[in-house]
Amino acid sequence: MSEVNKEINKGAIKIIIAGGGTGGHIFPAIAIANAIKKLQPKADILFVGAKGKMEMEKVPQAGFDIKGLEIAGYNRSSLIKNIGLPYKLLKSFLQVRIIFKAFKPVAVIGVGGYSSFPVLRYAQSRGIKTFIHESNSFAGKSNIYLGKRATRIFTATSGMEKFFPKDKIIVTGNPVRQNIFSGNISKAEAIKHFGLAPGNKTVLSIGGSLGAKSINEALEKNIELFEQNNLQLIWQTGKPFYERALAAAKGHNNICVKDFITQMEYAYAAADMVISRSGAMAIAELCIVKKPVVFVPYPFAAEDHQTANATALVDKKAAKMIIDKDAVEKLVPAVIELSKNTAEQELIEENIGKLGIRNADEVIAGIILNNI
Repeated sequence: MSEVNKEINKGAIKIIIAGGGTGGHIFPAIAIANAIKKLQPKADILFVGAKGKMEMEKVPQAGFDIKGLEIAGYNRSSLIKNIGLPYKLLKSFLQVRIIFKAFKPVAVIGVGGYSSFPVLRYAQSRGIKTFIHESNSFAGKSNIYLGKRATRIFTATSGMEKFFPKDKIIVTGNPVRQNIFSGNISKAEAIKHFGLAPGNKTVLSIGGSLGAKSINEALEKNIELFEQNNLQLIWQTGKPFYERALAAAKGHNNICVKDFITQMEYAYAAADMVISRSGAMAIAELCIVKKPVVFVPYPFAAEDHQTANATALVDKKAAKMIIDKDAVEKLVPAVIELSKNTAEQELIEENIGKLGIRNADEVIAGIILNNI
């Protein structure tokens, strides 16, 4: 029996989960960690993220320890800000070495985000088994590079052989927060939660934790059209646009403005239709809750993966899409048109529901535990 298997049988298995930066990386990582603990209660899990990023707050809130690296990603908008990147990358490798020496992991899981690269790269150089979860339908350059030496690669969608070795790929879908589909919240209860009136169709707009500029400006410009078409709006703005949205919605009882929605299960229960960016996490949740959605992909995402994500659903008639530069003029009219087309709503609900995967976290956890 190998030393690793001895440790597993004793319950002393140690695993590092690396990555973060956005909720789309962090929440699946936490779901995987919880699933591992469910299968192996004595497992010792340590997260490694980037100092100053949201994982440093969200991971401890979920009950896990985390170590922060002094690392930053490549800045596409300001090249001069990348001058210090080589120094930060070198420093992060030194920090990773210290973490590994103290923690002694038997496996490392990378969930994306620039903090995952030095952790998985170091693990591979030491012969430690590595696992990658690629949440998007277009893989990032770091994951493509790391995938060559990874033990297994979990993907959200099929057709990822163009990025990774075919024999290492396992299509699992994206892990989704349990509260999204475990609650039994009625639409009436959810509508009341947001202070809106029962009866009218409700649109939910979500643009990520910081909001989405094009979506927010489209709603602001066309705010009158919602009432004119008997629609209600739950508008998650992000903090930067919040005050401006409050001013735009003043006097409109059919508009509920939130800078951030913590209890997303209420928002999904209230919604008849959704406006959303097309990050992997948002898509995974929308497939579970089966909502007609109009995507507005963030055009500056790495490798334009949000457009690839949305297109994959549009091609299956499981969503509609408006490109970012057209959002101000075309988004709200497209939503209103969809609200009046019951047949199209039902078609999208049926097709997007076929893509929903509820147990991705358990599948991933089980495969990892069986491969170390």
